[in-house]
Amino acid sequence: MLANTVILWVLFLGAVGLSGWRFRRLLRPLCGAAPVRRFDRPGERIRGVLRAVGLHERLLKVPYSGLLHALIFSGFVILLSAIVQAFGSGLFPGFTLRPIGGDTWIALLQDVFAVAIVVGLAMAAWQRYVRKPARFRGSNVFDASVIYVLILTVVVSMLLEAACRIRTGGGMTAWRPVSDSIAALLGVAGLSRSGAQIGTQIMYWTHICGVLGFLIYIPGSKHRHMFLAAPNIYFRSLAPKGMLPRRAPEQVFGGAVAGGGLTWKDMLDGFACTECGRCQAVCPAHAAGLPLSPKLLITGLRDHVIASSRHEVERPLADGAIAAATLWACTTCRACMEACPVHIEHIPKIVDMRRYLVEQGKLEPMLQEALSSLQRAGNSMGKPERMRARWTKDLPFKIKDARADPVDILWFVGDFASYDPRVQRITRKVAKLLEAAGVDFGILYDAEQNSGNDVRRVGEEGLFDMLARHNIDVLAACSFRRIMTTDPHSLNALGQEYRMFGAEYEVLHYSALLLELIESGRLRIHPRSGGIATYHDPCYLGRYNGGFDAPRRLIERAGYRLHEMGRCRENSFCCGAGGGRIWSDDSGVTERPSENRIREALALGDVRYFVVACPKDNVMYTAAVQSLGVENRIEVRDLADLVEPAPATLEPHRAPSRSPASPLAERSERSPSV
Repeated sequence: MLANTVILWVLFLGAVGLSGWRFRRLLRPLCGAAPVRRFDRPGERIRGVLRAVGLHERLLKVPYSGLLHALIFSGFVILLSAIVQAFGSGLFPGFTLRPIGGDTWIALLQDVFAVAIVVGLAMAAWQRYVRKPARFRGSNVFDASVIYVLILTVVVSMLLEAACRIRTGGGMTAWRPVSDSIAALLGVAGLSRSGAQIGTQIMYWTHICGVLGFLIYIPGSKHRHMFLAAPNIYFRSLAPKGMLPRRAPEQVFGGAVAGGGLTWKDMLDGFACTECGRCQAVCPAHAAGLPLSPKLLITGLRDHVIASSRHEVERPLADGAIAAATLWACTTCRACMEACPVHIEHIPKIVDMRRYLVEQGKLEPMLQEALSSLQRAGNSMGKPERMRARWTKDLPFKIKDARADPVDILWFVGDFASYDPRVQRITRKVAKLLEAAGVDFGILYDAEQNSGNDVRRVGEEGLFDMLARHNIDVLAACSFRRIMTTDPHSLNALGQEYRMFGAEYEVLHYSALLLELIESGRLRIHPRSGGIATYHDPCYLGRYNGGFDAPRRLIERAGYRLHEMGRCRENSFCCGAGGGRIWSDDSGVTERPSENRIREALALGDVRYFVVACPKDNVMYTAAVQSLGVENRIEVRDLADLVEPAPATLEPHRAPSRSPASPLAERSERSPSV
């Protein structure tokens, strides 16, 4: 008995020491990483961990995978009692869980949840080796197989040990229905009492070795997320989704030194990755055949950090360990971050490595040309500033110049809505709707420049600063209550990114304003009937800024029946234009994301109208419909196209103009703080 205790202590201490050494070696780079503040709002962070881990909030969005993980996870939580029981009794003779129900309700839970784990493992094996979902491509199959075997060893040995103990007459059967059934089968097979005694010892040590083997193997396995997932979720970013972290130039990473700019959270993300591939499955760039897998990007970063910490590599991270083409493929749609069950932050890493590429001058020619146009003319088309408001010339009324007159709504129009002939029609339609509702609105005319949202995501931080500060200075000289825009990218920059400069505005999407006008009775519309529409959620309106409901309510108010696509709201599929991709060529694309999306809408069968709420979406999806040759089956329409004013509201009825005692005093009072 004493010999067994000594042997167990040696094995236990050796396994814990080896596992600790492997974890320390793995996580050592975190000690030299750049700092990042993630210790605020502890209550909110803990609640997030409980939802993500305890309730499987994101995991269950993929039902089959979520269920099998829940079975294995919950079983492991319960089987911790069996592990404590096995090691406690061996390391400390006389230790037992009997006083707290070790032979009763705890025994019952162990039996039941052991079956749950076996069922979960069977489902996992079926998925990995039979179903083989595409998102598993690039994941470590051997690693998964080893883990399955180790888990099965731990569970089966526990059940067989209990069954053998029952066969010897030393175990209670009423509270162990599964083990009792196995014991009965062993009896039928001819296992004697003495054989059962030997079997009990064999299964006990098999169980012990299985647990210790698991402990030693975990640090080098993707299943280390068992220990790192909860901390990674706890330290997730709580900043607004649309606000990228700001780094000093010396903190931008991408070079050869592993710790050069990488924060400890960047590294923890890589070590916590489960390689489940959910990010890969929702990535529009990956679906288009471009060389980006968010999963492989994170594992590539992780492997680079490990190799660099061991002085095994000297190549840079960006355009080295991770190809430049991989980084430029990203649309920054944020689908990967929304899908990740352990809250890995892919987009900030991609943007930071893009910043490094920009500093190195490693840009695609089309992207370089667009950035040059933005720097020279304030728009990506390279058009003169005086042409920005040319779309207003065909209107039967004059739009106020918000620089000269105070307005209630300042309309930040955006580049595509101002310059692109394919979108100008919608811009004029919105202007007419605002005029019909009597909205006191104005625009900045030639003083407006690109908001810089996509410029920042391309990695041109200096140009973004220039554009943002110009717009902030212009807005500071205006008097207005709210800003409206038809462009979700501008919405995000004005409402989120400009906060870093101290500029805070109330910014709303035109769908929210039109709905407000309709519901207040200021804009009376003529609802249509019989039209069936589907709606595409723009990434920067939906995922980034939570603007899901207003467009849908507007569609229904307009009299259309909404038929949702499978990928909608938070799970919407990007058009492919974001993150600067609209300024890149399509080389290497097997199917444009916009065409993929139109096919999804066509598969609904009864949809006639594909409704969009973003100028870039209008351009992308109109081109996709033409490319697929399905103009006779589906029509791309902007939200504004659906809103038909009733005859009584066609005559404009502007709100009374304001006559402040002192225009300068009112301008000072109404301007946002900057």
